[in-house]
Amino acid sequence: MEERMLLALMVFSSLVVLAETTAQKHAIEIYSLHVNCRVTSRFAHTVITSKIINRANESREATFEVELPKTAFITNFSMSIDGKVYPGIIKEKASAQKEYDAAVSQGQSAGLVKITGRKLEQFHVSVSIAAGSKVTFELVYEELLKRQLGLFELLIKVRPQQLVKHFQIDVHIFEPQGIRFLETDSTFMTNELTEALTKVQNETKAHILFKPTVDQQKVNPELDETLLNGDFLVRYDVKRVATAGDIQIVNGYFVHYFAPQEMPVFPKNVIFVIDRSGSMAGRKIEQTREALLKILQDLRPEDHFSCITFNNKVSEWKSALLQATAENVESAAGFVQTITARGGTDINHALLTAVRVLDKAERLPEQSVSMIILLTDGQPTSGESKVEVIQENIQKAVNGKYALFCLGFGFDVSYNFLEKMALSNGGIARRLYENADAALQLQGFYQEVATPILMKIEMQYPENAVEGLTKNNFKLFFEGSEIIVSGKISNELDLLPVEIKAQSHGSDLTLKEEANVKEKEQVFQNQSYIFGNFIERLWAYLTIQQLLEKSISAQEEQQKALEARALELSLQYGFVTPLTSMVVTKPTGQQQTELANKPTEADNEKPSSFPVGDAYRMSVPLPSRRRPEPRSGSNKKLFPSVGRLSKHVRLETHTKEHPPLLSQLPKQNTDGQAEPSVLLISDPEQGLSVTGKHGDKINQSVQFQITYVNPAVQISVSVDEIVLSHDNKNIRLPWTESATSVVQGLRVSAEKESSVTVSLSDTVTVKISLVKVPNDFLQLCFLNIDRFSDKVTGILGQFYLKAQLENNAKVNQRADERLLNIPGSEHRLTRLYKKDYSLESTGEPVSCWSLVGTS
Repeated sequence: MEERMLLALMVFSSLVVLAETTAQKHAIEIYSLHVNCRVTSRFAHTVITSKIINRANESREATFEVELPKTAFITNFSMSIDGKVYPGIIKEKASAQKEYDAAVSQGQSAGLVKITGRKLEQFHVSVSIAAGSKVTFELVYEELLKRQLGLFELLIKVRPQQLVKHFQIDVHIFEPQGIRFLETDSTFMTNELTEALTKVQNETKAHILFKPTVDQQKVNPELDETLLNGDFLVRYDVKRVATAGDIQIVNGYFVHYFAPQEMPVFPKNVIFVIDRSGSMAGRKIEQTREALLKILQDLRPEDHFSCITFNNKVSEWKSALLQATAENVESAAGFVQTITARGGTDINHALLTAVRVLDKAERLPEQSVSMIILLTDGQPTSGESKVEVIQENIQKAVNGKYALFCLGFGFDVSYNFLEKMALSNGGIARRLYENADAALQLQGFYQEVATPILMKIEMQYPENAVEGLTKNNFKLFFEGSEIIVSGKISNELDLLPVEIKAQSHGSDLTLKEEANVKEKEQVFQNQSYIFGNFIERLWAYLTIQQLLEKSISAQEEQQKALEARALELSLQYGFVTPLTSMVVTKPTGQQQTELANKPTEADNEKPSSFPVGDAYRMSVPLPSRRRPEPRSGSNKKLFPSVGRLSKHVRLETHTKEHPPLLSQLPKQNTDGQAEPSVLLISDPEQGLSVTGKHGDKINQSVQFQITYVNPAVQISVSVDEIVLSHDNKNIRLPWTESATSVVQGLRVSAEKESSVTVSLSDTVTVKISLVKVPNDFLQLCFLNIDRFSDKVTGILGQFYLKAQLENNAKVNQRADERLLNIPGSEHRLTRLYKKDYSLESTGEPVSCWSLVGTS
């Protein structure tokens, strides 16, 4: 029980500053790296400073990458090169984009920030520095930390990839409530490194210092390899005495933390609604079964439950809610073990069935909490398929009576659809990532909502003395979480009264507290904390988060008003939010302006199964060896043997004229002889060409060769290894580990057993993924495709020359057909289901446009 009462603060910051190639080891040297994190009353302020020197005798590129929490807001970034500072400037997003478009001929930002995992996003910037020059990168971000399952956890990912002369992590914690528990942990710690770790703690403060020497960082005294590769963690808990929570006040702003303990748990009435459509087949349905079996064992005897599965049809374990007796749990477990995946996805019918079961339920506990937990991995394809209609149907049926929690499995699902539906019905949405621990993710989410201890919570403050109050009414409170309310108090107020009303299991609850404003202000006098207005910034952060969340389920007019207020606060307090961007200006002679935007969860998913805006999928076959280079002409000449050779391609784009392509190559020609390399792309203005060829399996590429003119580099990628050739030297990068090489600004970055990305400033980026299902092969895609010139040629090159996908009217055919116009030719597209591995998915079929020809 002691473990469960720990308070976890999820602060994630991971720093990666990339070094040079093995052949030119540490020409770009990180001589100082400092992570300074101050946590004051749940509000975390992190500064990451990296100092780099170019010890080569020519200009080199230095890259700065930081992984930070998705819930954090970047507040500042700067580069200092030889004493000159290049600051980031936060502006309204549309205004920043206009400035970028005016400064950069390419017109589209590659983006400095992207989502990299379930809790992290990555900030990435590169800059070329002269021989002997120094650069200092500094990134600052802030976050109001959220209590989950009773734990505060501060996680700093450490991966400098080289020995650092001055390496230091400082974590300062100040909690006026008192620190009850504190510990540190690490995935890379050794006995030698433990000696570099110190921890000082008193009643309310703690300072953790990790400062290893170069010798302590070494894997081996004889090798210049670093041990610092993994997670550095700090966990702590705070003391709680007052039943009405803790109020803190600084400079006229207050924050109120409320997390009651040792209260009885409400019985739950829970219905699990599980997607068993065809796209759930394989590992996903196995992990779902595994998680559900464990969740069933965690049900309390007083809980009532049922299970509903759905594809294009809905199946019920039982037509009513049953008590979680040992016998009923065993019966449900037997039902779960029989779940198989096939068919379409009728989300509307499934959820309406769950609501109907709750509506007609009898003999339930008089005081209990009813909830629906939906798990799906795709778009609605059967029954009602319009998401707006489904959202309206479910909201009308639920009518505020139950809480709906929506879990999206993977990246084919529309997170916006699920999030709006959950928030409109008193719940939350969460994405489950298709990793080995997906079952644990599902179990972890259930644990967060498994123990409701309060309902209908109202946090009341004097109306005439408090302004800008954040959300103060909450439908449910779960054990291990925390309610946070903040606002501004009037100058003349001496006492701040608060009254909390709620329903607990068995009784109504009323708690009262009065905070002496002057006494509370004195708590922070002469303290080493973040900065004097930290509660004001905490209030602004919380207000922006809640405005953005509220706007998701709001009507259009209200949505505009909410976003306008959130934008105003974002600019006033200098936060990079989904409504603002940071403009980063580089030295003259480089791509001078880049944008740092705040990605949302929806930005990390695949495009919709059907075209939305300018994003779409497309499938294209390739010619066999004895066919001529594609050019204007008939469909027959351009695309022979399509039925056998077609393989779908997918990559999101925001430009109508350049459809994204990702393709496999033909294995054999019509006479059965093995294929040589085929020219896919050749762009003389980019100085880039790409060829590829197949192995033993049809439609499975096993080798690609990427050639650059300046610098003169050739990268050969096979299923076995990656070979970088330059100046008659070969650098081999195995798939078994992550590695990065940089040659005269050309960056080759390999992710362990996943993908390799090749990028050069102002040039198209090439990404090759290693697919290991059912057997090893490669898949190719291009990023920043707006950088292709009008001289691009090759099998894929033709599709980057003003290809235009026409609407249905011009096809005069079914809704699943379109026309693709390429200068000199016109081709009919049909929507088919193909496998897609390009975003590390499991390769389930996805809907895409397929170009079909005749042989």
